Amino acid sequence: MTYMEAFEKIVLEQIARAEKMAREESFYDYSSLSPIIIGMIDGDGIGPVILREARRVLSILLKDELESGQVILNPIDGLTLENRVRTMETVPKAVLEEIKGCHVLLKGPTTTPSRADNLPELESANVTLRRELDLFANVRPVQIPEKNINWTFYRENTEGEYVLGSRGVDISQDVSMDFKVTTTAGTRRIARAAFEYAKANGNLNVSIVTKANIMKKTDGKFLEICRQIALEYPEIKTDDWYVDIMAANLINEQLQSRFNVFILPNLYGDIITDEAAQLQGGVGTAGSANVGSRYAMFEAIHGSAPRMVADGIAEYANPASILKAAEMMLRHIGMGKKADQLAAAIDLADQNCRMPGDGTGSTAAEYTAVVIDGLQEK
Repeated sequence: MTYMEAFEKIVLEQIARAEKMAREESFYDYSSLSPIIIGMIDGDGIGPVILREARRVLSILLKDELESGQVILNPIDGLTLENRVRTMETVPKAVLEEIKGCHVLLKGPTTTPSRADNLPELESANVTLRRELDLFANVRPVQIPEKNINWTFYRENTEGEYVLGSRGVDISQDVSMDFKVTTTAGTRRIARAAFEYAKANGNLNVSIVTKANIMKKTDGKFLEICRQIALEYPEIKTDDWYVDIMAANLINEQLQSRFNVFILPNLYGDIITDEAAQLQGGVGTAGSANVGSRYAMFEAIHGSAPRMVADGIAEYANPASILKAAEMMLRHIGMGKKADQLAAAIDLADQNCRMPGDGTGSTAAEYTAVVIDGLQEK
């Protein structure tokens, strides 16, 4: 296949994807589901350690629902680096089929193989799952009460540089090209999700983050469509920023408290939310939601930490991130009171455990024990 043929194939696929997205689907009503099936995916590296602790917590927090059959925790094996390399599939077909039999997923971090690790080039499992399950909104909250920071990031999850991240074209030995994709339907739905959240939570300020002054077609389109959606919410204050300036603003203590809700294209959202999480205490402290109309996936935002495994200190991984993701999952399926209980118990553990991630301090199991004590005190 020539590079022109490869480019034509990519363009036609993206046109078809845009047309499919334009046919909007209604969201699940979880209150009508019985049972609610929660897929539990360990992932790689420290993933099995922190997912083990999440199971311990959910088994106690959802004891009545699990015993009555209202909720099922379904362990899903096979989404490991070894199995993906063995099958040469980013998400093996059998694993994807089992995933699609669940309503929501709680997922540990997965490692993306690369040439640098002497492994075959496979797409990120997260990118594949976001595309296959159409998880268009990545939602990441960051809260630092002592600084009056209450941020919620709506990162577009299925487009931008990532949708074709492994589909670039080598024009020649000297020239390689990757692609960035922005569609009307994809942008409208992430913008509307962010504005609806802002409206539901007291008309919070919404900030649109792009590099539209440079990426005039893709980011320009993203900004224009977000502004169009903003006109439907006149009660909400809306502003827009370039991503480099926003990166600086997030660490400007004089400006931090003015921001509430952010809408960002995929790549910028990935970078900015890691910066924001670091202000909160590190990426190990943050959870995230990946939400679509049919499925939702909840995970820690950090990676699989292979160095901790190699150093023999995986048991010292901080499970706060995956537990906060579990809290978000519970809210998503309509179990707000359970989520509040878990949030309070996590706060208790944060106050009583030191989790530097260097083989000292508390272990993951010790942290979870404090969480469980907090739950049982209720």
